Amino acid sequence: MSEQILKACKELVDDAKLGCADLVFKDLCLEVLSRARNVLLDKQFNQLIEYAAEKMKEKIPFEAQPELTIQ
Repeated sequence: MSEQILKACKELVDDAKLGCADLVFKDLCLEVLSRARNVLLDKQFNQLIEYAAEKMKEKIPFEAQPELTIQ
């Protein structure tokens, strides 16, 4: 079961990376990590930390950045 939770957490991080500005992405990562700490084993939690850290280092390709519109 905890493997499925780890996979779901990684998917949340991936979705946040694609759909959020950098500061919002980092805030969401911290939220996912804080909640995952209570349900993952220590080894899995450390894997999630490493995964999130790698995603934070990645740059979002210009074409994939969300568009801002002024109304």
